[in-house]
Amino acid sequence: MRTRGWFACTFAAGAGLAAVFTGGPELQVARPPGLNFVQRNSPTSKKYVIETMCGGVALFDYNNDGLLDIFLVNGGHLDDPVKSPVRFSRSDPANWNRLYRQNKDGSFIDVTEKAGLQRESDTNYGMGVATGDYDNDGFTDLYVTNYGRNVLYHNNGDGTFTDVTAKAGVAAGGWSVAAGFFDYDNDGKLDLFVTRYLEYDLAHAILCKERFPVYCAPGVFPRTSNILYHNNGDGTFTDVSKEAGISGLKGTGMGMAFGDYDDDGWPDVFVSDDGMEHRLLHNNRNGTFTDRALEAGVALSEDGKAVSGMGVDFSDYDNDGRPDIVVTDLAAEIWALYHNEGGGTFSYASSSTGLAAVCAKHSGWGVGWRDFDNDGFKELFAACGHVQDTIERDRPGVTYKETPFLAKMAGGRLQSVDLPGTEPVAGRGAAFGDLNNDGFMDAVVGVLNGQPVVFQNRGRNANHWLMLQLVGTRSNRDGFGARVNVNGQYGYCSTAGSYLSAHDKRLHFGLGSAREAKVEIRWPSGRRQVLERVKADKILTVKEP
Repeated sequence: MRTRGWFACTFAAGAGLAAVFTGGPELQVARPPGLNFVQRNSPTSKKYVIETMCGGVALFDYNNDGLLDIFLVNGGHLDDPVKSPVRFSRSDPANWNRLYRQNKDGSFIDVTEKAGLQRESDTNYGMGVATGDYDNDGFTDLYVTNYGRNVLYHNNGDGTFTDVTAKAGVAAGGWSVAAGFFDYDNDGKLDLFVTRYLEYDLAHAILCKERFPVYCAPGVFPRTSNILYHNNGDGTFTDVSKEAGISGLKGTGMGMAFGDYDDDGWPDVFVSDDGMEHRLLHNNRNGTFTDRALEAGVALSEDGKAVSGMGVDFSDYDNDGRPDIVVTDLAAEIWALYHNEGGGTFSYASSSTGLAAVCAKHSGWGVGWRDFDNDGFKELFAACGHVQDTIERDRPGVTYKETPFLAKMAGGRLQSVDLPGTEPVAGRGAAFGDLNNDGFMDAVVGVLNGQPVVFQNRGRNANHWLMLQLVGTRSNRDGFGARVNVNGQYGYCSTAGSYLSAHDKRLHFGLGSAREAKVEIRWPSGRRQVLERVKADKILTVKEP
């Protein structure tokens, strides 16, 4: 079934803006019933940097009914100027994070209170979200990052969540940005990686000025370290950042994604840093990581410059079996596309693929390679909007609010695809998944001080598809870290990546005209599984043998 509920119709006033991908693409603007969230970043005249950084989105099936639900991270209230002690009024319902359950007719209902997710500390200003089944009980858990202390919500399996942060020992502290679950030691239990941005104190924040007040660049503040938590298997985690060789790598961590860039069966971590070299943390298979970004060729731009790294995706965009890396940044800074050449090295492919030309005036945040038309080749989608809400005063041609970015590969070069009917917004997070289970990928964009934008893919072409939901037995139950080959296309099982956001954990493959597929899976445990002549156009659950 290609359309269902609100996705097939146009509604009047309501909730988050939606636009529809079609073969043209032909867009239809609608408003999904029940999705009435408004993100509040509370902009001030003092230009506190945290104001412009939030907007996380998660697409996940919290109640295992087969439909993706939507979790949206809120910011909070900021006094202008901030007074000590700092309080963000998170007990005010207007500043809550929100969980929306999807109904069978495609509408949504706010279940935040019913799920027990309304209790957020007044000392936390919201940023992003990670999803994963950390205790292997079959229900997806939530981890919310904050300026303040992070929160781990255990999914109780009955529609409710419990804050287990104190018991689990994963509060972090400081200014956390992105996070993701992965099994770095392949022991069958999901661990947790958290990026942190700056050592930043609101009570003593600096107001930066050029011709007028602006948000300060990260170089004004001290750098900080990211955090790695090891899952102990008893509901608790241990901070192993020092032992793993991560705590000494001070930076300005923003986006992060997992992948196995050298195909050794162990997950590696890429972190996009703002205004300094990026990090490629190679998994040494002994509990430690080594930053190999410089030697691998993914630390800087082609001319050796650091850029404002924000969102990141770690995907094989050209179907050669090796995961590549794309990093978004600000307008006039070229988005970095690092092509995996094998042997642990990457080449800088932004110019050769045409990305440099099509992204020149765009400021990108959440990003992902996804096959939106199911032809077997991925398109590049990004949420956009400049960091400076005053940028139009001194940068002609650059705007604060932008429409999302979509580009398709044609003849080896990316070409921009127009998305008519969309309105400019300050886009931040972006999450990808199949909201209505029609086999065509959708996207949800988090918006600063606004409603989320839902891109529903109408999928009017006749191309075939396959989605895989992995269930680990020896491996972690989510199958995170599994490498999957479907008809020569490679996927890596993970919900992490983009910016501040978490994706549908099901692996999606466009099959073009093929009506069946050969599926090869290498599980994190090392086991290999082959499924022959799998029929197309279905969602298939695959259990590790």
